[in-house]
Parts: sequence; C-alpha cells; structure tokens
Amino acid sequence: MSRFRKKKDSKKRRVPLLPNLITTMSLFFGLYSIYYSLNSNFYRAGVFILIAAFMDGIDGRVARVTGTTSLFGKEYDSLSDLVAFGVAPALMVYLWGIYVYARLGWLTTFLFVACGALRLARFNTMESSTITFTGLPIPMAAILLATTIMLGRVIGPVPPVVILVMVYILSYMMVSNIMYPSFKHMPYLKAHPFQLLVAGVLLIMVIAAAPEVMLFILVSIFVAAGPLYETVRFVKGYKKERSDGRDEAVAGEDSNL
Repeated sequence: MSRFRKKKDSKKRRVPLLPNLITTMSLFFGLYSIYYSLNSNFYRAGVFILIAAFMDGIDGRVARVTGTTSLFGKEYDSLSDLVAFGVAPALMVYLWGIYVYARLGWLTTFLFVACGALRLARFNTMESSTITFTGLPIPMAAILLATTIMLGRVIGPVPPVVILVMVYILSYMMVSNIMYPSFKHMPYLKAHPFQLLVAGVLLIMVIAAAPEVMLFILVSIFVAAGPLYETVRFVKGYKKERSDGRDEAVAGEDSNL
C-alpha cells in the first residue's frame, strides 16, 4: 500500500475532538429539549432547540477553520441533527397540542421525523455544494416550529391546527428540490468582514428587543425565500423560452423571404 493511500485512509478514520465535541453539545441540548417537553415546559424546550441549532451552526465552521473535517464528523452531525431537530421538535409539538388529533397527530410527528431523516440521508449522499442546499435544512424547520411555540407567550396560544399544517408544509419542503442558500462559503462575507460585523451587531440588537417575534420573522423569511426564488427562476426561464421561441420564429420568417 502506497504512502498516499495510507495517509488518505488515516484521514478518513480520524476523529477530531473539537468539532465533534461541539456536535455532542448540540445533541445534549436537543435531549434537554425533549426533557422539558416531557415536563410540559414547551418554552424552554424551544429555547434548547435554538441553542442546539447554534451549536450545530458552528461545529462545521470550526472543523473547516481548523482543517479537521472528516467523514466521521459528517455522519455524527447528521445523527445528532436527527435527534435535536427531528425527534425533539416533533415530540414538542405533539405534546404541546397536536395530540388532540389522536392518530393523525401522531402520524404527523412521524412524518416530520421521517422527512428529516430522508433530508439528512440525501444530503450525505449528494455531492455537496458551497452555494446552495437542496431542500429546507432540518435545523431551520425545527427552529420555525420552536419559535412558533415560543411566540405563544407574546401573542397568545397558537391554534393546534396551525402547527399541524405547518408540520406538513415543512416536511414537504425538507424533501423537496427547492434550493436554499448556503452560508458556508460566501465570497462577500470574506471580502467585507467589517460590514458583516456591523450587520451582526444590529441583528443582535433587533433580536434582543423581542427575541421570540424577531427570530420567528427571520426564520420565516429564510423558509419562504426558497419557494420565492424557485418561482422567480421559473418565471425567468419561462420568459426566456418564449423570447427564444419568438426569435426562432422571426429568423425562420426572414429565411423564407
């Protein structure tokens, strides 16, 4: 076996400490969310899903910055995500209110977990893109459910039927071919670090003013951005096809003259 082959196999087998420790923390907070859901403290359950999402957002970045990305970390991250952003939010919304729909409510929570698992499996088997994601990322789906439940403390209880419909929509969007932007590698962020810092400070101030409301709005905008982008792209493609068709027709008439 060549030295290059040995080095490559060693890289596949290694288990980096720091990023996987952060992933473990994400898993821990996901289980903590389940604990609070079982104790009917759904606001705290939502908070811990948000904390788990924060941890999930930085583990991959830490791995890339430190040069410790690995196949083990990718698989471990997906398993952690399934618990923290699949099982935890599904159990939260079921115990919170959609249990009133009996078997339909239970099947709805299963649908969310199953679609989340399919989304993660597809992500692991597809060639990764640094620009877009295919399908709604499962952490975003979980955050939207968590912030919707948390929003009830501000605007009053949310009707269970709203959560039921939302779970179906989010489940479909996770396994759809809708494209969402990826923030892993964006040239603008690297080229304008100061502007990004200022924007980050302003974002923190806005969220701190009304955390439940602002987080719900921001995540809702991201979730809606995918279908809006697909709609715009479809309309542009349709207009381009019609324009090309007219140009071909005009060219054909000119050739007949």
